[in-house]
Amino acid sequence: MKKTDVLIVEDHENIRDGLVYIVNSADSLHCMGAVSSGEAALKFVEAHHPEIVLMDINLPGMSGIECTKIIKAAHPNILVMMCTVYEDDEKIFKALAVGASGYILKKSSSTEVLDAINQLLNGGAPMSSQIARKVVSYFHSSTATMNDSEGITEREVEILTLLSNGFRNKEIADKLFISLHTVKSHIYNIYQKLHVQSRIEAVNKFRGMNNVNML
Repeated sequence: MKKTDVLIVEDHENIRDGLVYIVNSADSLHCMGAVSSGEAALKFVEAHHPEIVLMDINLPGMSGIECTKIIKAAHPNILVMMCTVYEDDEKIFKALAVGASGYILKKSSSTEVLDAINQLLNGGAPMSSQIARKVVSYFHSSTATMNDSEGITEREVEILTLLSNGFRNKEIADKLFISLHTVKSHIYNIYQKLHVQSRIEAVNKFRGMNNVNML
């Protein structure tokens, strides 16, 4: 079975070594490189084309956010997940705005890191629970604006938020205490309103509509 190639970008040696160990502990993953700066990451990406990048934000020289922006512009298929100590709104939203597909905290357990990577590979947008709460709170505050522009209901905002965190239809139904049929109906309506054909397109468009205000 082909393993998924992962690049780690982290300037603290102990944390970098820990992430390498976590990634290589999974049978389906292979840490193909670990670098300590954004500049080194860009060179590595061009030479080796990893499938996933675990990206720190506070790097010497170029920031992880700027590095992510450059990587995603040149290689949109590479999945970048921020792995950082920062929980402030501005850094979260800027990272997501430039194309990061997930945002987890360095204090996450090894199981949480691996689960997040699996969510990425399955089309999800994983976030640590603390980060997800901030994003959900922002999306709820933006519901009125979305109602005016796209006709998205508050329930549909909740479903889009759960979709962006990688939840399946059955899990969404359980969390919201509604039937699976109702979830599917809401998702169909969301696709129609956002003019998309898949949940990934819906999540990306949903983010884009909010990123204008986030920044």
